[in-house]
Amino acid sequence: MLNNIFHFNSIRNVIATTVIRTPARTVSKQILTTATTDTSTQTSCAVFVKRSIFDSGYRNKQRVSTRKMSDERASQSTSETEEAAASSTAGAAASSAKHSNRLINEKSPYLLQHAHNPVDWYPWCDEAIERAREENKIIFLSVGYSTCHWCHVMERETFEDEAVAAIMNKDFINIKVDREERPDIDKIYMQFVLIFNGNGGWPMSVWLTPDLAPITAGTYFPPANRWGMPSFTNVITTLASKWKTNQDSLKQTGKDVIGVLKKSMTEKVNKDVFEPGSADAKLQEALEIYKRRFDHQHGGFSLRPKFPEVARINFLFHAYIVTKDADVLEMALQTLQNIGRGGIHDHVFGGFSRYAVDEAWHVPHFEKMLYDQGQLMTAYANAYKLTNDKAYLNHADGIFRYLMKDLRHPEGAFFAGEDADSLPTADAKEKVEGAFYAWSWDEIKEIVEQNIELYSGLNLNLEKVLEIYAFHYDLEQTGNVEGRSDPQGHFTAKNIHIVRGSNDETCKEMDITEEQLQKILQVTNGLLHEIRDQRPRPHLDTKIICAWNGLVLSGLSKLANCGVEKRDEYMKAAEELYKFLYKNMYDKERKVLLRTCYGLGTDDTTVEVASAQQIDGFLDDYTFVIRGLLDYYKASLDDSVLKWVRELQEIQDTRFWDENNGAYFYSEADSPNVIVRLKEDHDAAEPAGNSIAARNLILLAHYLDEQSYQQRADNLLNFYADVNNFGYTLPAMMSALLLRDNGLDLVAVVGPDSDTTQRFVEICRKFYIPGMIIFHVDPECPDETYNQRVQNKFKMINGKTTVYMCHDRVCRMPVTDPEELESNLKEKFFKND
Repeated sequence: MLNNIFHFNSIRNVIATTVIRTPARTVSKQILTTATTDTSTQTSCAVFVKRSIFDSGYRNKQRVSTRKMSDERASQSTSETEEAAASSTAGAAASSAKHSNRLINEKSPYLLQHAHNPVDWYPWCDEAIERAREENKIIFLSVGYSTCHWCHVMERETFEDEAVAAIMNKDFINIKVDREERPDIDKIYMQFVLIFNGNGGWPMSVWLTPDLAPITAGTYFPPANRWGMPSFTNVITTLASKWKTNQDSLKQTGKDVIGVLKKSMTEKVNKDVFEPGSADAKLQEALEIYKRRFDHQHGGFSLRPKFPEVARINFLFHAYIVTKDADVLEMALQTLQNIGRGGIHDHVFGGFSRYAVDEAWHVPHFEKMLYDQGQLMTAYANAYKLTNDKAYLNHADGIFRYLMKDLRHPEGAFFAGEDADSLPTADAKEKVEGAFYAWSWDEIKEIVEQNIELYSGLNLNLEKVLEIYAFHYDLEQTGNVEGRSDPQGHFTAKNIHIVRGSNDETCKEMDITEEQLQKILQVTNGLLHEIRDQRPRPHLDTKIICAWNGLVLSGLSKLANCGVEKRDEYMKAAEELYKFLYKNMYDKERKVLLRTCYGLGTDDTTVEVASAQQIDGFLDDYTFVIRGLLDYYKASLDDSVLKWVRELQEIQDTRFWDENNGAYFYSEADSPNVIVRLKEDHDAAEPAGNSIAARNLILLAHYLDEQSYQQRADNLLNFYADVNNFGYTLPAMMSALLLRDNGLDLVAVVGPDSDTTQRFVEICRKFYIPGMIIFHVDPECPDETYNQRVQNKFKMINGKTTVYMCHDRVCRMPVTDPEELESNLKEKFFKND
């Protein structure tokens, strides 16, 4: 397993001695230099998995706005094309008059952004690779995504440069990959970058032999030597020279690297297994690491940059239910509180940015990604279930509001994300990161002054209203962003909203009531949102990704189960998403999920699937969708959902299971031009597919009463038994191991389909029960979809709706009183006072 590779240092040494060193004066390594974690020199849209995991493991008049993808497409109107050109990075308009490369025929918004570079780009395809072999040239593989800030920077500085492009076209075969379309390619070569450099990010730059073996790599490279990094031109000229003079050594290095990657990413290092009962020791080991690494001041488990790391937060919720250790719950809640108060949270409207560059969650990297919204919606819903604190519910509902307005396809699915960069003004020529979100003091003051009538009834003058709002969000006349968090000076004299105190502290300091504060925040944020929507918008990536929509389906279902007034609204969104996935992302003839389809904007019902470039789903497309469906079943009790789940699980087993070593490969067998069928061994910004698969299998074994699912889950877990610091590295899989060893909680509600029965079901749903299996057994209408033993065993008592609660197949006395049921559940599945 990659997690336990130590002999890879020998491969690093081979590469380091094979590829000549950079002439940049401040570089002590060879050309393979990547972004550091110091925010003063952050030069990639970073991966939050660092090498350490290997070593240690409102509004009165809301204007309805619609969104369109801002990149050029063949189907665009002239006005749309002009808008796209105006909003592109500097120089693109000039380039487009001269160049159109092969990417012009692609559907990916990211590839289309590069379709007018002078670089002779190929998409990942047989043609490019065959040409590299015929001409015996190094392949330059550039991987990114359309909402990536540093990808835009590198395009502007390097890929739009005619002179640089000439070198690239002469000496290299250049391939551009959208990591969200082809995560298999991204993950393979990112593993190489992570191992060799200790960190990674996007844009990812990797140089390959014609046989696709990596020989050197990095992330962002500047146009000139700076920040301790060599220029991109230095890198490629050095490599081109080295390929001519020492080609055999480079090829051998590539073969050695492939050998190590294949062995480390697919095979077990030893024969370790998880014996029954071993979860307790792994749990305690993990909690010791969490407590040691926890940031008691700001929450989270790192200094900076800070990522939400939602898989770890959700694991801690589960661990609290098992241990009742208040410190464990507090780590999760404090982290969510700080994320919710931080600038990473869009206080003006809702939703969350991908990460913060500072330790206090203040200055975000402003792109908003769908996978974060889905996972954070789940985490905040879980926190609300455990505490009944409406602050968590408000954050989850804010995500919902954001998704429905700004990321939703009219047919029910959700687009991939929004860019960090946008034009500061409509006539600006160059995009700036965070321009859409940051505010000057004068802008806020003017908005409040022009709408003072909206604050009537508060008995507060204009100056006081502004003072309260500024105090609450730490706004300053000179701006509130520290220089070290803004090395490019984009936020000079600008403010990014952050709550450094609390509502109570603001009310006490300003001598106002909670109602007055809420009115000020609601009105002012609504006004700012209305004004903000008149600014040039960030680019919308209209790619619809199967796996990420599975995460959102989970989040919507969890939110709907919180026992709140907006349940019907949440359920409607979940149902429409479920139907979209089945209709548009499942090929019923071939029996496969599709990785992506494509929309045109939030007001356009078009759904496009590129048949010639169709990409079948990968492991996480199946596991995340199956998990979303299981969560949606719990919210809807729609038996047809389980039927599709069974079908998808069988397809997953057939396409991805490793019969020799256990666990699932990320890609299917015989995938063309994929050098390694990897198995991820850590939960990152998204959990690993195998982590979610383990949980799915354990639940399905009980829902469908099929022991084969349990056996497969055991084999999967055993494959990862040798991972160092298992519960910290693979928190979602650790949660699955807890389910296996500690047992599930089966809830059978026996009674006709009536209001009384639904009341019992709603009570069960609104608690955070990590391993809950819920059945509605209707004696009048038995169902053949799920566990027949449950339907035959549990009966109504005295003609009353009856609830049976069983843990690990041991059942309590049946309950016919809703209040007794709620009391029993609250005792075990709610935060202790």
